[in-house]
Order: sequence, then C-alpha cells, then structure tokens
Amino acid sequence: MNALVINCSPVRTGATAEIVNIVSEKLSHQYITKSVCIDDYQFEFCKGCRSCHATAKCVQNDGVNLLMDEFEWADIIVSVSPSYWADIPGQFKAFIDRCTPWCNTHEPHATISAGKKGYTIALRTGPSMRECDQIIGSIEHFYGHLEIECCGKLGLCSVEFKEAVKDRKDEILTFCEQI
Repeated sequence: MNALVINCSPVRTGATAEIVNIVSEKLSHQYITKSVCIDDYQFEFCKGCRSCHATAKCVQNDGVNLLMDEFEWADIIVSVSPSYWADIPGQFKAFIDRCTPWCNTHEPHATISAGKKGYTIALRTGPSMRECDQIIGSIEHFYGHLEIECCGKLGLCSVEFKEAVKDRKDEILTFCEQI
C-alpha cells in the first residue's frame, strides 16, 4: 500500500515539516511512503468560471493535476497542517478550491480511486484545541467531497517551532499506530 504525507504549509523546515518527517519515517516501515509539500506545486487560484461543473476538468493545466496524481497513487493520505489565522494555510486552501473537478458536489465530476483513507494532523501555537478542530474540519470536509474516508485526526496545541515537536514525538508516533 502507498501512503502520501502532505505538508500543507509552504514552510519546508518548520514544525509542520518536522511532523511530516516523523510520520513519513514511521509509515515507511509499513507502506511505500512519499512526502510532499504544497509548495512543491505551482498552480493558480480558481477562476470561478464553473467550467468544471460541465466538463469535470479545470480550464487551467498546472500543478494541481500533478498533486491529484499523487492522491490517485496513494491508498492513505495524511495531511499535516498548521494554523494560519485559525484555519488551513492559503496555499492549501487554493489547492482545495482547484479540486472542484474531482469533488462530488456536481455531475459530471472526475474521480480518484475508491477506498482511500484520510488522516489529519493539525498544529497551532496557542493552547486551545478550537483552531485545531477548525483545521481538521476543513480537511475532513475536503476529504469527504473526494470520497476519502476520514479515519483519524490529531490536534497538537502549543507547537510553534520545530524544536517543540520533539516533546510531542511520542504522541505523533502513537497516532501513526492507527494508520
């Protein structure tokens, strides 16, 4: 089986990236594992033209298609997202907006293979789980429209810098046991 671990932040060296590394390392003992960063892909914002509602294809041809190829490859998808003003980073939100051709909100729509399982890890700098819950909700909503089964979630509060991840490593590894 194939596992895709996504750094939903454009920061390649921060706390989110550190969590992606821990998860990828742990999953690589059981699955063929690939990790990517949202910043690995160049794509434009959704134009709101709704052409995809009639054609199941976006009028733009860019990195969104490449990242969706990774979703197709994966059996398991783990999205790791920090809080950017109480929700997912704008870059990841822009990707989600561009995935409308694959979403089950209209017919026709493109599809990815059935049976995929999705997991979410959210982190934030403050002490309240409310923002983590918002992030998890956004990602699980996205998974739902791609018909990816939501199978697990982890919220990590009080994590600002990658050095703080070290103290949470056991919690992250325990979460990975359910994947």
